[in-house]
Amino acid sequence: MRYPILNQYLAGLAQRADASSLWLDASGRAHGRFFNCSMTSVFQPVRTLDSGSLVACEGLARGVSHEDEGLSLWRLLEHAASDDESIELDRLCRMLHAINFFRQTGHFDADLHLNVHGRLLSAVSSNHGFAFRRILDALELPLGRIVLQLPATVPQQTWLLNYVADNYRRNGFRFAVTVTGVEEGLGLIDRLRPDIVRFDARAARDGEGLAKLVDAMGASGGRVLFHHAERPEALTALRAIADHAAHIPLVQGYALDLPRAQLPGPVARAAA
Repeated sequence: MRYPILNQYLAGLAQRADASSLWLDASGRAHGRFFNCSMTSVFQPVRTLDSGSLVACEGLARGVSHEDEGLSLWRLLEHAASDDESIELDRLCRMLHAINFFRQTGHFDADLHLNVHGRLLSAVSSNHGFAFRRILDALELPLGRIVLQLPATVPQQTWLLNYVADNYRRNGFRFAVTVTGVEEGLGLIDRLRPDIVRFDARAARDGEGLAKLVDAMGASGGRVLFHHAERPEALTALRAIADHAAHIPLVQGYALDLPRAQLPGPVARAAA
């Protein structure tokens, strides 16, 4: 077994009959419970734009019930939960995704991308990432394969973004920042040195500027990830941008993959 401590933990979960916050179904898939809602993980691949090679998967929480499967739990609870409850939910989701991801990855080395909910930027009092690092260390899971995705912020939150990013880096995590414009992205590259800059493919209209952003991230050792590439036309536009850049961006979206509980194979490529 590649992760023996994780497998021991999963074996213990399988034998528990109590109503704990985590359990395994018959297929070995981990589920969690929050606010009397059952949830589990699905994963959407992140691929290179040129070849479609698998680079990472983003973990997403989905509610599970007899009436519905696939509803985003955060959309249900983000306005109902308090700050403390949001922190608890975020940490539960991260642990759930890590378990469901690494129990399947004994044969390849894709990264795991995990969202950080916007409420957590200000709700956590100090040392962002420390609690999650302790969980990964306890299960002997590779912290170096985790990328934490920070949400988009407004200019007034610049100091907070600096503080949170520094904490994650000090705890050994790589992180991604989400930007809405080229100039914002270039500024964050200089200031925060992120590993990934996320840009919404639906807003990718400034081809020249985005090619510049792709190359600026490449020169710094990072990548630009165009997310929400939902239609084939979006892929065409992104390839036109990449044609003017010296570095290859990453891409993610329904035009390539639907979120699934089962991870794609190590050499799986998206359909043309």
